[in-house]
Amino acid sequence: MVQAEDYGRYETAWCPGCGNFALLEAVKEGLARADLAPHQVLFVSGIGQAAKAPHYLNANVFNGLHGRSLPAATGARLANAELKILVQSGDGCNYGEGGNHLLAAIRRNVDVTMLVHNNLVYGLTKGQASPTSESGFATKAQPHGPTAEPFNPLAAAVAMGASFVARGFVGEGEHLAELIKQAVGWRGFSLVDILQPCVSFNKLNTHAWFKKRCYKLSEDYDPTVREAALEKAYEWGDRIPLGVIYRREREAFENKFPATAAGPLGVQPVDSEAFARILEKYY
Repeated sequence: MVQAEDYGRYETAWCPGCGNFALLEAVKEGLARADLAPHQVLFVSGIGQAAKAPHYLNANVFNGLHGRSLPAATGARLANAELKILVQSGDGCNYGEGGNHLLAAIRRNVDVTMLVHNNLVYGLTKGQASPTSESGFATKAQPHGPTAEPFNPLAAAVAMGASFVARGFVGEGEHLAELIKQAVGWRGFSLVDILQPCVSFNKLNTHAWFKKRCYKLSEDYDPTVREAALEKAYEWGDRIPLGVIYRREREAFENKFPATAAGPLGVQPVDSEAFARILEKYY
């Protein structure tokens, strides 16, 4: 049986008190609960403090460009459907630089799980406002706060009909581990927005700030009703819901490609004659 300890323990480069520590432990626990061994998992990340998280895991890892983790994850999914693929980066990487790829992945319903470390700030580049920063959040780069309204990733995902949309909080580790287990077990694109404090650069949205506002959705909440899900997705401020916000059955992207049905592309036989005919077209 898989244990969280199978994913190892490594020295990190995070600040003391960073929310990434608890998030990393929840990821290990969630994968263990899903009975996924390290060799069965591929983590794809971009750039940022959050994107370093897979470096501290005993698993397959591809570290790519800022905001470009989803294209690499999509390619990996088409090449090897036997791997469980997770994208793990921050709110700036996934909702800012990678925002267009997020929309494409939702539309296609690529079978990957995206874990977004959402601390409402850019941590690696020293505290600029991120796409999810509050309107009144003053930084050195934005002393009067962001001029744009904060991006609502859950509302966007629900509106586009994503197959699995959830929110977790690092202050609720058991609950978060269970959300991650459910997300990796879902067939299709899964978005888990994870609230976590940046102790160095976000003095507004602290652990205490989140703890005071976050609450778990009740057991009678139905995540299959889109209208109710949108209402929960827009709930922010005095109360912030945690749990599976929305869920629906959709055909996965890779099912639409016949070649993937025969197993990982890397172990399928190569038709040398067909390959030669293709090359002849370029002579």
